[in-house]
Amino acid sequence: MKIIKNGYVTTPKGFKAGGYACGIKKDGLDLGMIYSEVPSATAIMATTNIVKAAPIVWCKKVMINPMKQAVIVNSGNANACTGEQGMNNVLSTAKSVGETLGIDPESVLVASTGVIGVPLPVDNILSGIKALIPNLGFSQEDGLSAAQAILTTDTVIKTIAVEIELQGVKVKIGGMAKGSGMIHPNMATMLSFVTTDAAIEADVLQNLLKETTLDSYNMISVDGDTSTNDMVTVLANGMAGNITLTEKTPDYEIFKEAFDYVHKTLAKKIIRDGEGATKFMEVKVRGAKTKDDARILAKSVVTSSLVKTAMFGEDANWGRVLCALGYSGAPFDPQKVSLVFSSQAGMITLLNDGVPITFDEDEAKKVLSETDITMTVELQEGDEKAVAWGCDLSYDYVKINGDYRS
Repeated sequence: MKIIKNGYVTTPKGFKAGGYACGIKKDGLDLGMIYSEVPSATAIMATTNIVKAAPIVWCKKVMINPMKQAVIVNSGNANACTGEQGMNNVLSTAKSVGETLGIDPESVLVASTGVIGVPLPVDNILSGIKALIPNLGFSQEDGLSAAQAILTTDTVIKTIAVEIELQGVKVKIGGMAKGSGMIHPNMATMLSFVTTDAAIEADVLQNLLKETTLDSYNMISVDGDTSTNDMVTVLANGMAGNITLTEKTPDYEIFKEAFDYVHKTLAKKIIRDGEGATKFMEVKVRGAKTKDDARILAKSVVTSSLVKTAMFGEDANWGRVLCALGYSGAPFDPQKVSLVFSSQAGMITLLNDGVPITFDEDEAKKVLSETDITMTVELQEGDEKAVAWGCDLSYDYVKINGDYRS
């Protein structure tokens, strides 16, 4: 697998993209789009929140046909909790894109992100669509502008692209994401859009995305809040010309590995840009009885507010980690647990087979003073493992969210 420098959703063959400032936000780009020259096999995973924004309702409805050709995304307004008018606005948006491109409106996916409960300025979007579509392009700059257009409180763009070879054919996967706050397992306040020129059956792609989501976007947490608009979308247009992939196709595992890499990379970039974050936390659970147990335990630690604040304070308060494991709901024997904190500055063992280990507080402070902190939990219950990613909880998180609407 080759990592492509400055890779975007426009890196795979046949995908155009772009961004436009239509005036939803006070300044900057706020309308982004991805367009495939040909219909694409499409897969989505959406929020588990019972309260779903109008764009999510639309996307789930039209996915009865998994062949799509365009995605239109606005930032600055979530179009959530906006009633019948919100749904009408989504339909108007899809129709406008469809008419301008000459495609079926139901082949258009719609996404929104921003403030909840505020009417969508749909006229801005409709005029923006007319201005944006003629300027869509295949270049890095076009991919960059699309990635910028979907941001809200994000401080950096989040993009990735890779190249692999499947039976002698070069295939590319590109992606972009947004997310910084309201990030929690089981889909977070995030949007992720991935493109690939691989040929793959739609149902195989959907199953693969579902599986991948479990160990990527569903294993991250900034603040414990799950939003109304979260969605991951993958479009595969087949323009690379490879043999159509199924689970039994030679080189399927090569594609799967690259696919997983792209989504995990985007998920971790979201965490690194967590609102007010100063630390990137990686929690590894090993030796669990089942895969589900490992995931539950890792997520319990990474979502603990007390663990997060300890990391912000660079305090090796390992009891908070053990406590978070204990209330997770997954069974384990505390007398078998070992716990290690590590970073580029070194490693400290805090617990070994359930027995606390005396450690040097100054050395612990040194380890936790680094930006990237890893917590490794050994259970000795079985052979399963999982990894979760999170960030610390800082004063700035409260500041950012205390005046979000203003």
